[in-house]
Amino acid sequence: MSFFSWRGLLAAFVFAFAAAGAQATTPAWAAAWAAAPQNFDALPQLPGVPAAPKWMVQGTVRQQLTVGLDGSQVRVRFSNRFGQRPLRIAAATVALGTGGDGLSPRSLQPLALGGQHAFEVPPGQERWTDGVALDVRAGQQLVVSFALADAVPATAVHHLPPQGSWVGPGDQTRAAQMGHASRPPWNLFVTGVDVKPRGPANVVVAFGDSITEGSGAEAGADAARYPQRLGERLRGEGRTAVSVVNAGIGGNRLLADVSGPSGLSRFAPDVLAQSGATHVIVLIGINDIGFGTFQGKLLPGFNPPTAEALAAGLQQLIGKARARGLKVLLGTLLPFEGAGYWSEANEAKREALNRWIRGRQDVSVIDFDAALRDPASPRRLDPRYDGGDHLHPNAAGAAAMARAADVAQLRE
Repeated sequence: MSFFSWRGLLAAFVFAFAAAGAQATTPAWAAAWAAAPQNFDALPQLPGVPAAPKWMVQGTVRQQLTVGLDGSQVRVRFSNRFGQRPLRIAAATVALGTGGDGLSPRSLQPLALGGQHAFEVPPGQERWTDGVALDVRAGQQLVVSFALADAVPATAVHHLPPQGSWVGPGDQTRAAQMGHASRPPWNLFVTGVDVKPRGPANVVVAFGDSITEGSGAEAGADAARYPQRLGERLRGEGRTAVSVVNAGIGGNRLLADVSGPSGLSRFAPDVLAQSGATHVIVLIGINDIGFGTFQGKLLPGFNPPTAEALAAGLQQLIGKARARGLKVLLGTLLPFEGAGYWSEANEAKREALNRWIRGRQDVSVIDFDAALRDPASPRRLDPRYDGGDHLHPNAAGAAAMARAADVAQLRE
């Protein structure tokens, strides 16, 4: 065989190898938007206040959301994770949004499950619809509409984005705008949108509590949440596209079920089950430390976990993520002196846990504490970043959190 033949054979081999490598890093589906649901029937109740009656939903629900990846096809996840009866969908559609509850009729696509446009999600389960052709761009707004076959109790609910849903009578899944619609206090049943990416894509799951979900970062401003700000930073040039999805739940704790399932119990469905997940940013524990503390004193009957117990819980999350091949980034807990949760004992726990996080050799660390603390008073949030309650960052704080992350690591 001549030199030129060998050279041609080598070139063909290199091309085939490169194509195989690109194929290996291009997931069939990748999470472009997600929300972590909690059970409406298990929301925390104030002491002495009767539990709210069941919230029955009927008619058409429309959910607005923003995708974080380009794609040529989309599919939608419906969650009945906490339901006790089937979630029966009479019709469902997805379309490009035009602002508010509006959609572009030319882009509208009917959704089906197993080829059936009327379908149901069994109790305790979630279902992905079949994929439909729809060109979407990162940062673009989508609208998912679904008509319920019968009245159903609200169960799987979330706040991403806040005031992101409308409910109206009848089947309005194809309507350009909803008629006679109300704004429910929670978003319902839709917990994920995947896209079929055009090339290599990473999916970063931001896992945590209200600081991740976005409390304090300007109500209604989806882009003010730190995961969304981080997603914006990661857009642009680069061989690998990166989506950042928000798996935060306000009030969530790592070790106990209170506001939503515990971080330990929901890590598998909310992180590991996200399509194409490659990285996870874990920022959780401040509610475990502070729950039960009021005006610097621990209320009777509360027994908060030690820093060692929280470290052991975080280590469990690290092990679960690494077993699935995800890269783990641990976030240090933000300062919170001045908040209702704060006490000297709680501060000591926070500082001890942050020392443990910074000392990890097997994972990367995002030092949110260092990025947002007040240089003049390190136990407090920098006033520029304080959302007003000395616990939650404002929009500027969310932007500072996004800047604290090493974007090169998230593109790996």
